[in-house]
Order: sequence, then C-alpha cells, then structure tokens
Amino acid sequence: MTAAHSIEKRLAEMGLSLPLVSESKGNYRSYKIEGSLLFVSGQLCVGPDGAIAEGHKGKIGSKITESEGYAAAQLCLLQVLAHARLALGSLDRLRQCVRLGGFVNAEPDLLTPGAAMNGASDMIVEIMGESGKHSRTTIGVATLPLGACIEVEGVFAFD
Repeated sequence: MTAAHSIEKRLAEMGLSLPLVSESKGNYRSYKIEGSLLFVSGQLCVGPDGAIAEGHKGKIGSKITESEGYAAAQLCLLQVLAHARLALGSLDRLRQCVRLGGFVNAEPDLLTPGAAMNGASDMIVEIMGESGKHSRTTIGVATLPLGACIEVEGVFAFD
C-alpha cells in the first residue's frame, strides 16, 4: 500500500472497524516481533460484542456451512489485524502479509477446510492489494477453544 492509499483508509472505505483488543493474560503473547516480522497468535471468530456467535460454534461440515465458516474466518482476520495494530501502532506500517495459518474445526470427512479459510485470505488481499498475497496452511482439527469453528494466525513484514 502506498501512503496515499493506506491500510487504515482502506478499512474505512470497506466499512470495517477493528475490535478493541488487549495484551494476552496468559503466559504467551498475542503477538511477537522478531526483526521486521510480526507474528500474530491464532485469533478466534469473535464478533463486535466480544463473543463467538452461536452460528460460528461447532464443526464445519455438519453444524456450520462452508459459507458460514468463510464469514467466521473474516472475523478472525479482523482480530488478527487488531492485534497487529496493537503491536505496531498503525496498520500502515505493514508491508506484506507473509503467511496466514488456519485451523478449522472440521468433521473428519470434510475434504475442503480451505473453503472456509478463503474468507481470511480473500479479505486480506482485498484490504492490502497485491501485498496481501501470502503463503498459507489450513489444517482440520477436532476442536477449538470455546467451540469456535475456525482460528486464524498471521505473519506480516513491516517497516
């Protein structure tokens, strides 16, 4: 993104606002900076009210559809970006989305966990343009904290 068209401005143009977040309370951090890389810990599909909606709790492939999982992954990405802003002070310091990782609470026979994770991937490219294109891993898991259907983590290069 150029200074003339910042990430912060792009979020506003898209009608998106980031949730308020704080440092983690456990023996880990919600983000870690190493050199010019920012690692953001896995974030759940928490809505503006700070809770996971019932429609985003459960397994994708039975209780949750892939399209509902896609929307939940977008909420996760907003949480990731909120922690990136907490770490850096401004998202305009982000230069590149290097990697997104997704954990999908999936039925054992679900062969397309990436369909839900596309919500996060598509959104970061929509926000950051070409610099939002990233490597990615998506893994189906048996369960996630609080019954969430998806969790997303990110790695970013920044200035």
